[in-house]
Amino acid sequence: MGKVLVVDDEPSMRRILTTNLQMDSHVVVQAGGVKEALAALANEDFDVVITDQKMGDGNGLDVLQAVRQEDPTVSVIFLTAVGTLELAVASMREGAFDFLTKPFVPDAVKAAVTRACERTSLLRENAVLKTAVLKLKSQDEIYGGSAGIRAVRETIARVAPKDTTVLITGETGTGKELVARAIHQNSLRASKPFIAINCASVAESLIESELFGHERGAFTGADKTKTGLFEAAHEGTLFLDEAAELSPNAQAKLLRFLEDGEIQRVGATKVRHVNVRVLAATHRELKERVRDGLFREDLYYRLAVLPIHLPPLRERREDIPELCEVLSSRIAQEMKVAKRPLSHAAMKKLSEYHFPGNVRELRNLLERAHILGQQPELQPEDFPLNLTASNDKLTDQELNAKQIAQRLPQHLDLREVLGQIEIALIERALVMTGGVQAEAARHLNLSRSDFGYKVSKYALSSK
Repeated sequence: MGKVLVVDDEPSMRRILTTNLQMDSHVVVQAGGVKEALAALANEDFDVVITDQKMGDGNGLDVLQAVRQEDPTVSVIFLTAVGTLELAVASMREGAFDFLTKPFVPDAVKAAVTRACERTSLLRENAVLKTAVLKLKSQDEIYGGSAGIRAVRETIARVAPKDTTVLITGETGTGKELVARAIHQNSLRASKPFIAINCASVAESLIESELFGHERGAFTGADKTKTGLFEAAHEGTLFLDEAAELSPNAQAKLLRFLEDGEIQRVGATKVRHVNVRVLAATHRELKERVRDGLFREDLYYRLAVLPIHLPPLRERREDIPELCEVLSSRIAQEMKVAKRPLSHAAMKKLSEYHFPGNVRELRNLLERAHILGQQPELQPEDFPLNLTASNDKLTDQELNAKQIAQRLPQHLDLREVLGQIEIALIERALVMTGGVQAEAARHLNLSRSDFGYKVSKYALSSK
């Protein structure tokens, strides 16, 4: 459905076209000639213009030229009794969308107008998107010109105005919170609160209270009523970083909010309605956690309505020089020291590194180099020696894994072998930490909930 301008000096033709197009729910405005068409184009916005070629005060090419000057996204269809090849070529060369002849078939005109409306809509959407992307380039901190980062910025521009849930994935240090802030800043909620919480940093027993609040006396130590982050973020955005670590109860309450906008404080009997946009992020593979029973499948699909994946730095090495320039300028400003460029050798060294900590690690390395470096330019020796590792060299951990694999028989049950290795590593970690699961989980770089799940899965003892 669109708004159509019909230009023809024959009243009967205008009436027939108008009747047919209104049957398809189009809004139709009539013009009896070029002069009336130009006035209509100056005062109103249209999606499609259908114009005759020969009229008393001009021709269709005049109308087409006026449309191109007013709004190039409007699609123009020629409908004329004088259907010569020369006219068709001329109109198409000037930018006409389609060329039909009289007498016309109503269904053919309807189909052409439908296609023209779709084309106009697409052109306008692309124009808005380009403007939004340019806005993002000037306002956010997601730097780089690689294809992966360009795709991220374009996705941000598309999803920011939509006011729906977004799931941001990527390795640690790739900038997931920066993406969340960019979405908020470019949304209709930009003037409202942006509140972020790292779900992995809050104890499982407290995460519900942090998010949803609690009533006085709800549990031991709750000596006063507390407002949760959902209420604090009313009309704004709540960013749940490391959402994969949410407890089962918190997952259930989050699902309820996403379904009907309701929250319930811990210890409360009544529900509250809040208007909050939820952005979630995780460095984990949520589908695996769903499969392992650690994350609700229905919640996963609620969160992943609009997914954005941030590529690791090793997959966009061409961005490293720009990132070094931007981060070095910021570090120098914050430390109130002179900015120092990287030497060619230093840049080569960084460009060959695999960056397990991604952009966050790059910033830390540059900050250290600015503090400890002795020369006007940062040199290779200003960076830790472990930067010599490159993609084509195996780390000690990878080498050991390769040696272990070579010792194993050719025919084996992979799941059983991996399970045995996992059990052995968990038992060793428990022995090393005296059975303290939280400490053992840190040794294995696992979350407390992940570790507890594996201990229960393999029926292991903490003692």
